[in-house]
Amino acid sequence: MNPPIRFLHELSRALAASSLYGEQHPARRKAVQTSYDALQLLLAEDEDPSFSFLGRDVVYGYDALRELKDWEWSERFAAMGVQRIEIVGDVSQEDFTIFIEDVHARLVASTTGGSANGGASNGSAPAGVPALATSRQMSIRFGAIGVQGAATGGGVAVPSLPDVPISLEEESEAIGYIHSQVAGEGIVPLVEAEAVVRSLSVALHTDGRLLIPLLRLKSFDQYTTTHSINVSILSMALAEALGHTPRDVRTLGVAGLLHDLGKVRVPPEILSKSGSLSPEERELLERHPTDGARIILNSDRKLTLPAAVAFEHHIMINGGGYPHRHFSRDCHHASTIVHVCDVYDALYTDRPYRAAWPSAKALHYIERRADREFDTAVATAFIALMRKNERHLEAASN
Repeated sequence: MNPPIRFLHELSRALAASSLYGEQHPARRKAVQTSYDALQLLLAEDEDPSFSFLGRDVVYGYDALRELKDWEWSERFAAMGVQRIEIVGDVSQEDFTIFIEDVHARLVASTTGGSANGGASNGSAPAGVPALATSRQMSIRFGAIGVQGAATGGGVAVPSLPDVPISLEEESEAIGYIHSQVAGEGIVPLVEAEAVVRSLSVALHTDGRLLIPLLRLKSFDQYTTTHSINVSILSMALAEALGHTPRDVRTLGVAGLLHDLGKVRVPPEILSKSGSLSPEERELLERHPTDGARIILNSDRKLTLPAAVAFEHHIMINGGGYPHRHFSRDCHHASTIVHVCDVYDALYTDRPYRAAWPSAKALHYIERRADREFDTAVATAFIALMRKNERHLEAASN
């Protein structure tokens, strides 16, 4: 059994023993000691381990622990508001004992409906369970998944959007990992993609209302990563504005995140070319929607909507665009959402062949091409959303 899995199993046994036995009972003390020993073995090979619990999925760093698929304790951790555990320094025996006590208090509160440590809820934890852990040490953080994937427990406050710019650096690294896995293995690491989308969803609502934190490009070679994150954020914000359910919003977030996946098969020199593309280069580029859809479906046949969006996101409402279809039909509603978000972010971002457009110019372009390139209702909602967001950001900066 590898160290991350061993640690989680021993942690669950220590928590179960804490529920069965008193604080000084030998069985409880032995279980806590065994769990601590497993943590030390893990720290010997990874000095900053982290775990995310997403329903029945367990993510270690950015890797899904397939062996723990449907592990019952993953759901139990998430239900008590412990979606993430981070080890952020050397952990003493005393630190670890305090950690077990604090998490056990949450476990008790989640099963009895009581309140553990009297913390205030931010909506991430179940009723009666505080959203922020009141841990008495700082070497282990735990709590709900927050901005940049950081746990909000252990007394660590999540900064509000107007005060601190959101970097989303960890999410960007995760996207790079996803693209490298697709390029190397041809398989989409879905659990990691869903983890990124959940974190981006939190970033959208950091200060309790919808604000859209778009990343700005630092260098042209970051375009694919930055663009994927921005389109995911914009697609979720627009879906929410259109009244879609939270589940559909997250599904659209995944579709937005994966919409350009086929570009892993386009040579980098074509993607970053500053001049006009040759006919042969244009043909290679315009294969990416088909390639992306094929990659997604080959990874998981249940991902039919993200695959449809990958295939259709360059098709215009009047039938133009690419790829060419022999029989005309309407695009999926999700594709019309991702399409307008894709175009806006592409225009709003510096490219090797042109400077970024101001937001107002990009929105005017979308407005003029509604009912030709874009679905009119979707384009109208997007324009209203972005103008409202700009007013909020302007007010927040004053």
